[in-house]
Amino acid sequence: MQESKYEPVDLLAFGAHPDDVEVGCGGLLIKLQKRGYKTGIVILTQGEMGTGGTPEIRRQEVIEAASIMGTQVLGHLDLGDCKVEDNYQSRLIAATYIRRYKPRLVLAPWPMGGHGKRASHPDHIACGRIVVNAVNYSALRKLPVDEPPHIIGGLFHYFLPPEVAPTFIVDITKEFEAWIKALSAHRSQFLNPEKSRDYLWLLESMARGYGGQIGVKYGLGYAIGEPLRIEDPFCLVGTCNRVPDAFVTMATGGHE
Repeated sequence: MQESKYEPVDLLAFGAHPDDVEVGCGGLLIKLQKRGYKTGIVILTQGEMGTGGTPEIRRQEVIEAASIMGTQVLGHLDLGDCKVEDNYQSRLIAATYIRRYKPRLVLAPWPMGGHGKRASHPDHIACGRIVVNAVNYSALRKLPVDEPPHIIGGLFHYFLPPEVAPTFIVDITKEFEAWIKALSAHRSQFLNPEKSRDYLWLLESMARGYGGQIGVKYGLGYAIGEPLRIEDPFCLVGTCNRVPDAFVTMATGGHE
C-alpha cells in the first residue's frame, strides 16, 4: 500500500463556492482549532458567478478567512460555478482529497433540495452528493487513484433547508466574533455596498435560531444522513473520559 506524503487532518470540509464553508462551518472550525484539531477546506469552484468579486479577489478572500479560522485551504478547484455535477470524475476528485488527507470527520452541504433558497443552490446539492459518493469511493481498494484507501469516522451536513431538523447543534457563542470576522473577509459577498441584503445580519439570525434551540446565544446546526455507531453515549453530552477511544463513527463504513 502506498504511503501518503500528505499530512492528515482531523476534519475536512467541502464547499461548492469560496464562502460556503465559512457560512456553514466557520464557527465550528474556529472552535475545533481552539481545541487542538487540525482542519482543512476543499472548494470546488472559483465562485465566478457571484454578484460581487472576481475569481482572483475571491481567492484572496478565501485565504484571509482561512487564516482567521485557523484552517488550511487544501484544495481550490475549478469545476465551474453553477456547473458542478455529481459524476464519476468529480467523485474521484473528492475521494482523492479524502484519501490524501485522511480526515476522521467530513463536512459537506445537505445533498437534497429545499425550495429555491440558498441551501438548495444546485452547486450546493451537487457538492453534497459528490461528497456522499466520494466517501464511499474512498474506501474502495481498486479505485483508480494513487492515494491508499481511507474510511472516515463520520459525514455531517450543513446548509440545512428549513424542513430538515438538525441532528445536533454546536454552541459557537464564544467563537461568534471570530466567525463574523471570517465571514467579513469575504468583502465582495457580505460587505458589498451594491448588494441590498444584510447577509451578516441574516447569518447572525440563523446562528441565534440554532443557538436558541439548545439554550445558548449562537449555534450552528448539522444533520447526519445515517445512524451513528458510538461506544460511549456520554460523549454525546460532552462528558466522555477518553474521546479517542469513544470517537463517533458511522454505522456503515463503505465497501472494501
